[in-house]
Amino acid sequence: MAGTKHDLDDKDMEEATISPFMSMFEQFRNELDEHQDRRERIIKVSRDITALSKKIVRQLGSPIPPPIAKEIKTRYDSIKDFFTSIAPDLQGSNGWRYQKQISGGCQEYVEAISFQHYLETQTLITHQEAQGLIPGGIELTVDDYVLGLFDLTGELMRFGITSMAANAALPRGAATEGNDEGRDILVDLRSLRTNFESLDTSSSSSDWSYLKKDIEKKIEVMKQSVEKVENAVYGMIIRGRERPKGWVPDLNERQERSREAVESY
Repeated sequence: MAGTKHDLDDKDMEEATISPFMSMFEQFRNELDEHQDRRERIIKVSRDITALSKKIVRQLGSPIPPPIAKEIKTRYDSIKDFFTSIAPDLQGSNGWRYQKQISGGCQEYVEAISFQHYLETQTLITHQEAQGLIPGGIELTVDDYVLGLFDLTGELMRFGITSMAANAALPRGAATEGNDEGRDILVDLRSLRTNFESLDTSSSSSDWSYLKKDIEKKIEVMKQSVEKVENAVYGMIIRGRERPKGWVPDLNERQERSREAVESY
């Protein structure tokens, strides 16, 4: 028996197109669009904070004349404005939802403020102090704080090597009771290495914690930074200090000697 074809009139078409699920899916679409827009805003701000923090770090490693100090302050103000601009997007549960997107900027910012704090006080900035320098109620996670301090060791290494090249001596802090010469930067780097190596990340097993996987990569770089300063100091002491001003320690000399020993064997 052949089927009979029925044409839908306007009323039937209207009833077919209206579904009780349409409004639900439209709401889902709007939420996804809002999520994507918020995510892109945070990523852009994180990149801007990273770029400004890197510029601040590059300027902190040398004597800071007043114009440069003013420029650094301006950049700090810009970074705080960036944080403030995305503060509404990182409130409540969104602070954890988008933590990965803002993480890079937070780490670079910690590196910058901790480097300046060390140059001014020869102490390590605390998590509470670093948190106080981030406006808008944005949370600085312990992971980002620690990973930012890992990056600090690289800047301390460069600062120490540059100072040795210019002054034939490691930079030292002010004299203290029991230490008339003051504590040099290598002592602080070794202390950082010891404390970093003793970190227990076994509890950082959650997918939300980036400390466990990132620390494995950064700890090797940290060790190399400390070893570079140690090798430079050894070379200066063992070979004497009769070096022309501006001499830069050969940081690859040890690796070359090891390669030659292997080849001769």
